[in-house]
Amino acid sequence: MNPGANTFETGGAATGGPVESQPRDGGARSSWATARAYLSRSLPESTFRMWIEPVEPVALRGGTFFLAGPDAVSTWVKRRYEGLIVRALEVSGEKISGISFESVESEPANGSPGREEGANPLHTFDRFVIGSGNHLAHSAALAVAESPAEAYNPLFLHGDPGLGKTHLLGAIANYLAENMPSLRVLFTSAESFTTEFVHSLRTDGAEAFKERHRNLDVLVVDDIQYLAGKPHTEEEFFHTFNILHESGSQIVLSADRVPGELGGLAERLANRFEWGLEVAVERPDLSTRLAVLRQLVLESGLEMSDPEAMTLIASRVESNLRHLRGVLTRVIAEASLNGGSLTRDLVSRVVPGKDLTRSDSTPSSIGDAVADYFGLEVEDLVSRRRDKKTSRARAFAMFLTREVCGSSLSELGARYGDRDHSTVMSVVGRVEDAYGSDPETTRMLEELRALIQGGRQ
Repeated sequence: MNPGANTFETGGAATGGPVESQPRDGGARSSWATARAYLSRSLPESTFRMWIEPVEPVALRGGTFFLAGPDAVSTWVKRRYEGLIVRALEVSGEKISGISFESVESEPANGSPGREEGANPLHTFDRFVIGSGNHLAHSAALAVAESPAEAYNPLFLHGDPGLGKTHLLGAIANYLAENMPSLRVLFTSAESFTTEFVHSLRTDGAEAFKERHRNLDVLVVDDIQYLAGKPHTEEEFFHTFNILHESGSQIVLSADRVPGELGGLAERLANRFEWGLEVAVERPDLSTRLAVLRQLVLESGLEMSDPEAMTLIASRVESNLRHLRGVLTRVIAEASLNGGSLTRDLVSRVVPGKDLTRSDSTPSSIGDAVADYFGLEVEDLVSRRRDKKTSRARAFAMFLTREVCGSSLSELGARYGDRDHSTVMSVVGRVEDAYGSDPETTRMLEELRALIQGGRQ
């Protein structure tokens, strides 16, 4: 990620489209086997085992070699070892311009219409860590996957970003694709639904769009709150919902709030979201965070010489699982750079101080600290200025205020320039994604956390 003037204020950076979950032929796998042999000779054994062994080939498309691997591995491999991997693949005879760890999408098996669209293949029920804050959501999702339209319809999961809602929705789609391949299953997001609908109106009309979305056995839509404020798309989804529900099709939705709090969404649509079962996905407790860390460490191939190191990470990062994963990625990267292992001392250096979520900081004090850090006035953060420094400072202030004080997205929007809910959610999400993967963002956030903590002593 390259933070820029509008990085945290506008839509996401463009990425390549999804690719098949397996190569169409053995070429990519054969080339990767040759490249792996080259890499094993070029890297220390511990480095190869930690970073290269977990990586699998996906496909070669348009000069890009697509790979898949655990989140804790892929970001670091892409940033640090891309050049070496390109050279290794060239030795195998491939002509490529780079590598990518794009999300993968499976093709229909034997032309089956039922393969999911967009579901991350790593999002399975087996890989979901169950805890006190999500066990009801997990049980409900599994019940829907095992008996579509017989358990809860619709199933509506809600909770803050980064707690596992998308994982559960993806697990439903992946379970159905594997166990009930004859079903017509569509996994998408409200944003993608909107984009496709608008595109259809501008090109070949809405009939093909309706045919695609209204003839399904299961519709899974993530982040449904993005429909708010888009009346034409809401109208289309309203009719799609009615037709699918009346025909006995399963509908699964997620949002960051309960239906009744989805401001800007038509009341008749929000009411329909309440017809089935609403389940909250809550922040993970300490034992759940430890279980998640153990799984991530196991997948990364990292040797754990100091078991207390994971306990320290889990006790200092309470906000959400995405943040937890980002912190672990940062710690693993530091261990790799220094040729060491994951220890309590290393964690103390990378994640200084106690968990800020237990602080007595206020939104105002955090805004003051961020403005001072960037050499700005608090008024700048609530203004409409969009220069690089102000945009980044505003994004960091939103992220830290939500993390430390638990402020809602609506509260953040009101505090920082009367921005709408969707904009704030996008801003906070981009900072979360950058933490642990972008060195500059990670460093600045850690420095700000230390300043906020120091201000309370």
